[in-house]
Amino acid sequence: MDDDFLSMDFREVTENLVRNDNSRNIPEAIDRLFNDIANINRESMAEVSDTQIEEIAVNLWNWALNKRGSYHINEEQKTKIHYVACKLLSMCEASFASEQGIQRLIMMNMKIGRGWLDVGNFLIADECFQAAEVTLEQLYMKLIQRGSRKNDLTMEKMAVEKDHFRVLSYQAESAVFQGDFQRASMCILQCKDMLIRLPAMISYLHELCYNFGAETQKKNKYEESSFWLSQSYDIGRMDKVSADPEMLAKVLRLLATNYLDWDDTKYYDKALNAINLANKEHLNSTGLFLKMKILLRGEASNEELLEAVTEILHLDMPLDFCLNIAKLLMNHERESVGFHFLDVIRQRCSSSENIGKADLFYIDMLLQRKEELLAKEKIEEIILAHQTGRQLTAELITSLHNILWRKAASSFKEKYYADALHWYSYSLRFFSPDEIDVDFSKLQRNMACCYLNLQQFDKAKEAVAEAERHDPRNIFTQFYVFKIAVIEGDSEKALQAIITLEYVLTDEESEDNDVIAERDSSIMLLSLAAQFALENGQQTVAEKALEYLAQRSEDKEQVLTAAKCLIHLVFPKIAEMPESEDKMKEMDRLLTCLNRAFVKLSQPYGEEAFSLESRANEAQWFRKMAWNLAVQSYKVPVIMREFFMLSYKMSQLCPSDKVILIAQKTCLLMAVAVDLEQGKKASTTFEQTMFLNRALEEIHKCKEIWNLLKQTGDFSDDSFEKLLLLYEFEVRAKLNDPSLESFLEPAWELPHLECKTFETIAMIAMEVPAHYPFIALKALKKALLLYKKEKSVNISQYSKCMHKLINLSVPDGASNVELCPLEEVWGFFEDALGHISCTKDYPEVEILWLMIKSWNIGILLFSRRKYLSAEKWCGLALHFLDHLTSFKESYETQMNMLYSQLVEALNNNKGPVFHEHGYWSKTD
Repeated sequence: MDDDFLSMDFREVTENLVRNDNSRNIPEAIDRLFNDIANINRESMAEVSDTQIEEIAVNLWNWALNKRGSYHINEEQKTKIHYVACKLLSMCEASFASEQGIQRLIMMNMKIGRGWLDVGNFLIADECFQAAEVTLEQLYMKLIQRGSRKNDLTMEKMAVEKDHFRVLSYQAESAVFQGDFQRASMCILQCKDMLIRLPAMISYLHELCYNFGAETQKKNKYEESSFWLSQSYDIGRMDKVSADPEMLAKVLRLLATNYLDWDDTKYYDKALNAINLANKEHLNSTGLFLKMKILLRGEASNEELLEAVTEILHLDMPLDFCLNIAKLLMNHERESVGFHFLDVIRQRCSSSENIGKADLFYIDMLLQRKEELLAKEKIEEIILAHQTGRQLTAELITSLHNILWRKAASSFKEKYYADALHWYSYSLRFFSPDEIDVDFSKLQRNMACCYLNLQQFDKAKEAVAEAERHDPRNIFTQFYVFKIAVIEGDSEKALQAIITLEYVLTDEESEDNDVIAERDSSIMLLSLAAQFALENGQQTVAEKALEYLAQRSEDKEQVLTAAKCLIHLVFPKIAEMPESEDKMKEMDRLLTCLNRAFVKLSQPYGEEAFSLESRANEAQWFRKMAWNLAVQSYKVPVIMREFFMLSYKMSQLCPSDKVILIAQKTCLLMAVAVDLEQGKKASTTFEQTMFLNRALEEIHKCKEIWNLLKQTGDFSDDSFEKLLLLYEFEVRAKLNDPSLESFLEPAWELPHLECKTFETIAMIAMEVPAHYPFIALKALKKALLLYKKEKSVNISQYSKCMHKLINLSVPDGASNVELCPLEEVWGFFEDALGHISCTKDYPEVEILWLMIKSWNIGILLFSRRKYLSAEKWCGLALHFLDHLTSFKESYETQMNMLYSQLVEALNNNKGPVFHEHGYWSKTD
């Protein structure tokens, strides 16, 4: 970009930023100015005077300082604007012409550098500090050159040195953050040398070095941290008048900790020396605790430790602190010192509360060290004192319960159930009748669990009864109620407990953490309940627990396992059950269970191969079970369809091989059949349309699968495509699809379709609510043509097809309109007569029907005064009469007589008289 154009654009952005308050454009404008300033120099702004540049810079600086519009800029944006303003001023010679101008640049660079330091841009911060150093040197030279009264010059030099001190401390801070220890230490040592002349800065540098020490210790830079903390301590001591002992002790404690973490063996003496110095500067509990910690890490002798605890005792420290020291000693296996210290502490306790707290701590320590006899003695003492008036506070009783329960739980874990009961019984003695709460119920449940493991069922039952009396809705109480019921063989009570457990999972209360935890516990207990019921021969109860577990658990593996177990239990039972309402309930239960399993299997798995393979294996198992259940429910088509569709869905989670594709097409085809049947039975048009459209969707999926399947091998003998065609035709026909005829066009030419297929098409075309007679005629003609092409004609099937074709062409009772020209119908009759003439197998009933049909057509034509045609059709009827055997005698005399009358009527033109008596029906 041209320099002149850049400078003009820069000025325009600057002016717009200062004059306008367009919040949306402010961040963009600030970034633009900041990025462009690197390419702006005095030459590129030659047309702008120093005064104008200075005005722009001052306006920018003040705008950033005083921004009060609708958009408040953040610290980084403010620093960017100040940086731009400072760069502009640095271009002006006037800025360096006076001491005031240089001082302004020093102040600006220091402030901007501090800003960059605060936002973490250390490179630009260093650039600003370097610029501040250069201008400080220039200012110092001007002061020397100017000359002045000695006192004034000294004050001005001190001001420059103070600014230089600040710049050096900032540079040190930047170096520490960048990990440049050498540069940081050089800067700080320079500052330290300046403290003789700047004593007011001692406290500042003392704290800064402490912060460096803390920061580097966090990063495990122990050597650097030790340097900074040592410098902090040395600097802090320089101000003997106002030095803060607490701060000095704080520095020394951190230094001692640093030595301890660095290498407690190598730097043990230094750590101990540092903490001793800290405690001399300012003694507090933190220092005493750290000293004990250092002594223990250094494996000090018991004499040294006793000396340290004696020091603590002389200082009369709070009880909690003393107990923490005792615990520290115990944890480092210094029991002799720890228990001695604890004994002295207990003797010195003045209040009953402190005595109780010390005693409980003592018991806890004894139990942790397996000193159970001594602990029991002490507990008996506390119980006696509690019962005789020296009662423990509620808080201490809670602590005692925790200690006792923790010990009991430890014994229970090691299967020492009697011992666990012993500790629980101590806890029970601290409950009074008026203080019964949920903890009491919990205690009773814990004791019941111990009794159950000891086979003491009566005592377990009593404990559970107590728990249930005080906390009946608790899930753990109900679990033990369940276990007792199962053991006693009370299935009804066990089922009720399972229902109560499940209630927690369906309780739609607020998402409280306690509620969530209780739900998780209920899931876990349902799983345990199912297992326990099975182990004790309670299959019905186990089934209910597994059913709830599969429905309510969010854990994928748990749901799948529960579903599989439930199916394993229920499926054999269903196979033996007669059709009944109970069987349908079992089917519904398994259907719900399978749907839940499908939901879990459909959830995303990880990318690991094992996860994908695991899902496929699980899906295979559930697919086969859904298929088997579909077969079991064949007498209830609606349920059967649901199982087949579930089997299809499960198969979509399996690798798509030939076996799976065949299973998928079968499942979908069965679903189509059921939906089509449901559509036929639907009581409303809406329901009918819904079922038929669903069937059509399934047919389309079938087609996709069939196309894939045909790529895997030869399926020329498979009737699937033919069946699919018939289903789709029926669905479209019943939906009154306007494209029905065009849909069938390709089917007429398909080489593998059989006569029966075309006959079925004809039947569907005329089945209510469908009415497509022209399609039916075409299909029957196609079927008849195929029959005639057969090497050995199936006369029985041929005769039935001919019957349907003729009856559709000239329906019984037709009086005005024929669907087909009579010439074509005549061909059908002649074709039939030809077959009758050359075979003895043509059904006589069909011959009789053809005779009557042709005779009635003749009479119909006679009534329309088509005499020659009438005589022709009646004569045809006589040809059929000749082929009758058992029926011939019944019709021969009458037909010949009527035919004679017909001929005579034709000759005498007496048609109407004959018409009244000439019609026959099949029953005549």
